[in-house]
Amino acid sequence: MPKVDFRSPRLFVDAPLVGGQFVALNRDQANYLGNVLRLQSGETILVFNGRDGEWRASLAGKKRLDGFHVEAPVRLQQLLQDLTYAFAPLKHARLDYVVQKAVELGASRLQPVLTRFTQTSRVNLDRMRANVIEAAEQCGLLSLATVEQPLALDRWLAGRASRRLLVFCDEDAPVADPVLALAGQRGEHAGIDVIIGPEGGFADDERSLLARQPRVLSLALGPRILRADTAAVAALGLVQAVLGDWSAP
Repeated sequence: MPKVDFRSPRLFVDAPLVGGQFVALNRDQANYLGNVLRLQSGETILVFNGRDGEWRASLAGKKRLDGFHVEAPVRLQQLLQDLTYAFAPLKHARLDYVVQKAVELGASRLQPVLTRFTQTSRVNLDRMRANVIEAAEQCGLLSLATVEQPLALDRWLAGRASRRLLVFCDEDAPVADPVLALAGQRGEHAGIDVIIGPEGGFADDERSLLARQPRVLSLALGPRILRADTAAVAALGLVQAVLGDWSAP
């Protein structure tokens, strides 16, 4: 994979990217590039749309920036692993943190799940998507994680494909070597779902429902109780290291 250029500003645009094409900037993008970063017409940025790879582009505009000219491809499009992060929604800044870190760690789908002890049932999906884009821009990612509509836990479980591996991060599971436990799940599966509950944990009936899933691994994340946002980073890091693209050639 070509080395990622972290010196040039990166911008996500929801438009096709083809060499020689002019793409208009919206007001927020023009303000960010022109007034925050102090860039001028003719300067170079990197652009991506989640479909056509990464391209070098030159900014354009007379009195103020109004668009850019797509010049040449820099990196080919990369696909994310089929990895869903399912989580009980958190409040405000902690939810922002979870979304950003899940994107950085390679989750391809973010699924808010409503449980008995979920802290909040209102989820700002637009804010989640904005955090997905920001994390992708800052970390050199070319694909965007999909943000799904919130679902009650039982509805989400009922709609899952039975061949997918469900990694159930369970604070009541016996404390054992999580790497060894995950290594036992290598092999045929149609994607991975990682689920973490709310601060108050899962209710007993929810725990029973999770344990009855066709292919489930109840995983302890060590001898300490972790906050939900910390557990997200620990769980996704473990899964990527043992079963995900961290371990790929």
